[in-house]
Amino acid sequence: AADKLAAAAGRPAGAALVDGLHAPKLACPTRPVVKGDGRSLSIAAASILAKVTRDRIMADLAARHPGYGWERNKGYGTPEHRRALGRLGVTKEHRRSFKPVREVLAG
Repeated sequence: AADKLAAAAGRPAGAALVDGLHAPKLACPTRPVVKGDGRSLSIAAASILAKVTRDRIMADLAARHPGYGWERNKGYGTPEHRRALGRLGVTKEHRRSFKPVREVLAG
């Protein structure tokens, strides 16, 4: 996101606030803010935008891959979703780093 913003602006950002304890390596200075969504209006706004975007992506995935409950669980490993992995298998959208997905793939 920071790279896309910098490309659109034609220059790197002056700085970035990051919600959490650790800051990623970016092309601009970063400042981690623990519990940032409660301490910074900018971080809170970015958090809302990120969650709305995630919810839209999950609704689209639910329409394309019915049965996993993505429209309800928003990508979290609920019991419903874990059962669906066993019944329906893994899609290309599933994170391979998620332990239940690795277990299904390992057979």
